[in-house]
Amino acid sequence: MAKSKTIFICQNCGANSPKWVGKCSSCNDWNTYVEEVVEKTPTSSWRGSSDKISAGKKAERLSEILYDKQVRLNAGDPELNRVLGGGIVKGSLILLGGEPGIGKSTLMLQLAMALDKKTLYVSGEESEQQIKMRAERIGTINDQCYILAETSLSHIFNEIKVVQPEILIIDSIQTLHSDQLDSTTGSVSQVKQCAAELQRFAKESGIPVFLIGHITKDGMIAGPKVLEHIVDTVLQFEGDMHLTYRIVRTIKNRFGSTSELGIYEMLASGLKVVTNPSEILLTHRDSADCGVAIGATVEGNRALLIETQSLVSPATYGTAQRTTTGYDARRLSMLLAVLEKRGGLKLSNQDVFLNIAGGLKVEDPALDLAIACSILSSHQDLAIEGSKCFAAEVGLGGEIRAISKIENRISEAEKLGFNEIFISKHNEKGLDRAKYKIIIKSFSKLADVFSELFG
Repeated sequence: MAKSKTIFICQNCGANSPKWVGKCSSCNDWNTYVEEVVEKTPTSSWRGSSDKISAGKKAERLSEILYDKQVRLNAGDPELNRVLGGGIVKGSLILLGGEPGIGKSTLMLQLAMALDKKTLYVSGEESEQQIKMRAERIGTINDQCYILAETSLSHIFNEIKVVQPEILIIDSIQTLHSDQLDSTTGSVSQVKQCAAELQRFAKESGIPVFLIGHITKDGMIAGPKVLEHIVDTVLQFEGDMHLTYRIVRTIKNRFGSTSELGIYEMLASGLKVVTNPSEILLTHRDSADCGVAIGATVEGNRALLIETQSLVSPATYGTAQRTTTGYDARRLSMLLAVLEKRGGLKLSNQDVFLNIAGGLKVEDPALDLAIACSILSSHQDLAIEGSKCFAAEVGLGGEIRAISKIENRISEAEKLGFNEIFISKHNEKGLDRAKYKIIIKSFSKLADVFSELFG
């Protein structure tokens, strides 16, 4: 007979308690404990009750363990291949999270339609007709793609045995429920149980499984934290729904690097791969504008040139405003203090507005020099030549500090046709200037950069 018990589980972090409590001692959130009935059975819904419970494995010497090299499947999408580390690993469990409406389901449906392998797309949120309508809008219908609208995990496993797919996509993990538990769909227990059963299925069958996950208002993937520990790869789909560009970032990857990202453009016909994002992020201007400077940043292992826009104007009412879009407001305040103390600018009575063009959110300190120059350009009403770009960090003493991956930044600037790049003198060590056609100018002080630009 199955054993069952009643416990209270925090819907935010997954902590449990034998009785209801108002405040969770683990995550400190209030009123998140919900009563759930947990039922324990000795069998798995994947294997079924007729299978015998196998004996435990024996320990092996590390030197005697044999394995085959990982055979990766081509996803048919260069950006997705990049963030996965070169392709889809057989038997892997991949979790994709993101804001509602950001394009998670569209990306997974495009994947199912692009693969030349039999794919089962399971949706617990849409009907087959709705998925067919979206599929006709974003591409050519693939005969190898099967659609199933189902939320019961046992029924999904039964259909898997009939279809025999080579790729499984679940949209979404929060909509599934397992017959082994009496708790409601989307609860912490159900999410953890369904993820564990899908992990066992993926490892035993060798079929890659993609899971779409909802996120909370704090931007974290909904459900217990153990969900992210169970899966092999965690991808985060980011971007502003009001803008066209989307970023897929790797948060965890057992089969590759976590420093990769893919960039897409959301169109009416679906997600389009952006092969050269720097050209799109830079505004093509006929003449140089005041308050605009080009900075070289690195997202993952990919170098990007982005446009920083500043507007400095006299404060009309009381305290001066400091407004940023796509950049850390605290770091902007630090740069303004450096410009006042080391650069001699009077900004305490000036409103400062900073915008990172293209809707990107960046945290790279290498943009410090570009932002400082754009602020000075707007303050002095002097334009910076469009052929110049910047890649350096600014210290509190007004010094120009070295940054990482300087070769990638210089190569990207040269590829896009820039004539000059301003870097730190400390980045010259080991830098071979002879292999670059672009003029590399190095500085140690912020005042020297200003003198070079504006005299």
